[in-house]
Amino acid sequence: MPKGKILVVEDEKQLSRLIELELKFEDYEVVVAYDGEEALNLSKDDSLDLILLDIMIPKINGIDVCKKVRQFSDIPILLLTAKSDTTDKVIGLDSGADDYITKPFEMTEVLARIRTAMRRTGTVRKEQHSALTIKGVAIDIKQHSVSYNTEHINLTKKEFDLLLYLTENKNIALSRDQILENVWGYDYFGDTNVVDVYIRYLRSKIDNVYDISLIDTIRGVGYMIKE
Repeated sequence: MPKGKILVVEDEKQLSRLIELELKFEDYEVVVAYDGEEALNLSKDDSLDLILLDIMIPKINGIDVCKKVRQFSDIPILLLTAKSDTTDKVIGLDSGADDYITKPFEMTEVLARIRTAMRRTGTVRKEQHSALTIKGVAIDIKQHSVSYNTEHINLTKKEFDLLLYLTENKNIALSRDQILENVWGYDYFGDTNVVDVYIRYLRSKIDNVYDISLIDTIRGVGYMIKE
């Protein structure tokens, strides 16, 4: 039985063939697309478990494909790109991607990130309820939306993931390293200050707007949402 079904979106046919063969060798079922339009059509397949998406592809670029997929699916998306600029990485993550892999890469790295993304989201799908509510903030997991007293709150994919992780672990003080591992992935190589940055984003959109104290800072540890 396959470990999962992966959509590979890469216009360099030699590279896409290499990725396809490596994934099949690891017992994954693989579907391949060579441009953004084909990728969008194939991404509507409910049996898919993950999308490996190159940014520089014809017709519709990977960033826009990612944004469009996020309108109807929370499937894990790993971006592939030759660009290593931090700005590009932030844009990719904010577009809804779960992770970011810079070319050239080793397939062992790609496989590790695939396992992490599928394990993380697989656990979520099995164990979560379809909705969570705390202090008036409602998180609809299926719709990937957040509201306060029915008023919609516009969050990026990473902000949503962070809020969801904190809420699922309410009344538990979570360290920055724990948050990084579970929201950004264990192999994230950036500064742990990214957690503080995204906490500020959430507070600016929720705590400050609705005058509530949703996320508490636990000195010397990290953050917590108290019931």
